[in-house]
Amino acid sequence: MTDDPTTTTDPVEQRPSLHTDIGRQRREQHNDVHLTLEDISVRYGSFTAVRGVSLEVPRNEITALIGPSGCGKSTLLRTMNRMNDLIPGASVTGTLRYNGEDIYDADIDPVEVRRRIGMVFQKPNPFPKSIYDNVAFGPRLNGAKHGLDEVVERSLRRAALWDEVKDKLDQSGLSLSGGQQQRLCIARAIAVDPDVILMDEPCSALDPIATLRIEELMQEMTSDYTIVIVTHNMQQAARVSDRTAFFTVDMDDQRKERTGVLVEVDDTETIFTRASDERTEAYITGRFG
Repeated sequence: MTDDPTTTTDPVEQRPSLHTDIGRQRREQHNDVHLTLEDISVRYGSFTAVRGVSLEVPRNEITALIGPSGCGKSTLLRTMNRMNDLIPGASVTGTLRYNGEDIYDADIDPVEVRRRIGMVFQKPNPFPKSIYDNVAFGPRLNGAKHGLDEVVERSLRRAALWDEVKDKLDQSGLSLSGGQQQRLCIARAIAVDPDVILMDEPCSALDPIATLRIEELMQEMTSDYTIVIVTHNMQQAARVSDRTAFFTVDMDDQRKERTGVLVEVDDTETIFTRASDERTEAYITGRFG
């Protein structure tokens, strides 16, 4: 391993673009909005899970999605990197733009979308491989053959895990504690150099100390990444996020169906202290949900 993780050109930078000029746009664009959702609805067959969501995700900030169970927060999160494409019967309508590009255009490669917009899941899910191979997995899949040591070290440093594992990179990722495993999954996600990281309740399976470390890490990471987090923990949303979107469930009594809808989105302090909708205030204060 080299002492300087920045000496070798990142092999991931050679990957293809979403469109021919998206790589240039990615470096030159200074727009404060990273993701734009316009009238997004998600259906599974005839069932509408989420309806008519429009919101903007600011660049280099943490946006929290909150609301009661079943309101479609995780479903909406998965639309942001086309993970719903993998679910039989799922369909998405509306427009979802990343750096101004509609990621659901017919000529956009969903695999490339997921390289740019990474995902960290609720339960830590390291591969049954060494710590090194967990982090190197994505770059290798993308064809990288050189500079992997530097990519692994840089990713582990960014995930605040390097000092804890640098002497045992050949050990299984499954040998780590729960909090370390989740940081390993974060390192694996950022090893392919994404712009945006989606986190689906990343602390729900962790103890309070590990949760605090992940929250600190998320705030540190906003200098390089845009983060969208789903959480049921109101205190966590208040602590870590810059903006908060509150969702609730719209009941169709005739069809006996629950559909997730966006109630409001604003900066987090406003949502938690002077929400504009009484449903938001009722949820925040624990009167329902």
